[in-house]
Amino acid sequence: MNARNIWLMISVGLGIMLNPLNSSMISIAIARLQHVYQLDVTTVSWIIFSFYIASAVAQPVMGKCSDLFGRRKIFLIGLVVVFVSSMLAPLSPGFSWLIVFRIVQSVGTSMMVAVGMAIVRIHVTEKQAAALSVLAMFLSGAAAVGPFIGGVLIHWWDWPSIFLVNIPFVIASFIFAWKTIPKEESFKSTSGDMSIRKWLLLIDAPGILLFTVALVTLLISLLSVKSTGHLSTWHLMVGGIGLIALATFIRHELKTPSPFIPLRAFAIYPEMTWVNVQFMLVNTLFYALFFGIPSYLQQVRHLNEIHTGIIMLTLGLCSLISSPLAGRWIDKSGTRLALILSAVLMTFGSVLIITLNEASPMSSVILALAVFGISNGLNSVGMQAALFKSTPKEMIGVSSGIFNTSRYLGTILSSLLIGIIMGDTFSVMGIHLLGVILTVFATSLIIMNLRPQRSSGTQAL
Repeated sequence: MNARNIWLMISVGLGIMLNPLNSSMISIAIARLQHVYQLDVTTVSWIIFSFYIASAVAQPVMGKCSDLFGRRKIFLIGLVVVFVSSMLAPLSPGFSWLIVFRIVQSVGTSMMVAVGMAIVRIHVTEKQAAALSVLAMFLSGAAAVGPFIGGVLIHWWDWPSIFLVNIPFVIASFIFAWKTIPKEESFKSTSGDMSIRKWLLLIDAPGILLFTVALVTLLISLLSVKSTGHLSTWHLMVGGIGLIALATFIRHELKTPSPFIPLRAFAIYPEMTWVNVQFMLVNTLFYALFFGIPSYLQQVRHLNEIHTGIIMLTLGLCSLISSPLAGRWIDKSGTRLALILSAVLMTFGSVLIITLNEASPMSSVILALAVFGISNGLNSVGMQAALFKSTPKEMIGVSSGIFNTSRYLGTILSSLLIGIIMGDTFSVMGIHLLGVILTVFATSLIIMNLRPQRSSGTQAL
């Protein structure tokens, strides 16, 4: 591999790592933001919701935009967006403004994730598998060390530092990307001839709007009921808007020629549907632990941010170590056994969460994090392999988009679950209830992976 390709991978890697880095650092900041802004768990959860909702919408949209305007241009603009949002977030006059800058940051990082892999696939023509594995290490490594970095930064320089830490990575990535990512002149004429109306139809702007409105209003309705403790006319009205938006979204996606989420594919390819359902549950389990344990350690066990970050390293490092081992096993034995073992480990880890209290040995927490980390390593390879197996080659682009949407829906559900269970503050009773629910989810994953598999249909509906 020549020097230019190496620098190209470094520039892309530094950019795409910003998404998992910023989504993982925030897990340590939740307790601090609660204290600074005097918020309950339900309200502060929107710092998580906003990032993942924006990512769920922005990544497939930016993938389509890159086809119109060029991958290099989208990647560089994404870096600028992250730079601006990271500089402005620490100056937020209130929590609402912090949410706004967090959404902008999510869109910027999504622009790079959406096109980063494609840039390497197109411009690195030798040893592509090795190149893509290097990028995967940037993504996994950032997620693994994010809580630790966040803990150190917040302990010494408070929460604004988790935004400012992006700046050196953004500058380095921009300089390298400007010099190493080839220009794509052919995109200019294609995008220039397209009207705004055609462009909006191509990315399915109505579908995106309906999806966002449905998701946000349903979340607001559910979380508001939990906060107030009763069901009011306002809750019913907001929930009704969400259900109407959801029904309209489904109707629209079934009719439009270029759907944001191709719903018909779920009926045509049932095994692909099962993979996405499992992947959504897997991410609900993983991120409920990922966001729940740091707050338990800080609010129930009264650990500081650094100690919390060190303990959370267990989760990321076990995931990072187990991923390549899982790849070798799955290449030899297939996905079924690996996914069953992953579900069993998640069940065991969920049961461990039920046993936690104010005086539990820290080894119990570390063991729960370790088994979830190993499980995540198995899932990161196994679910992707299962997706490829269940989807025909001509559908792989569409199925990958659905797959990413399932990931973000799982993370949103995990935050919703924590917000509903915990309410005003984290407690031992809340941790126990969370463990029970996660145990049920993990057990259902075992059942799903033991079921007989069916062949995917070939007829369009």
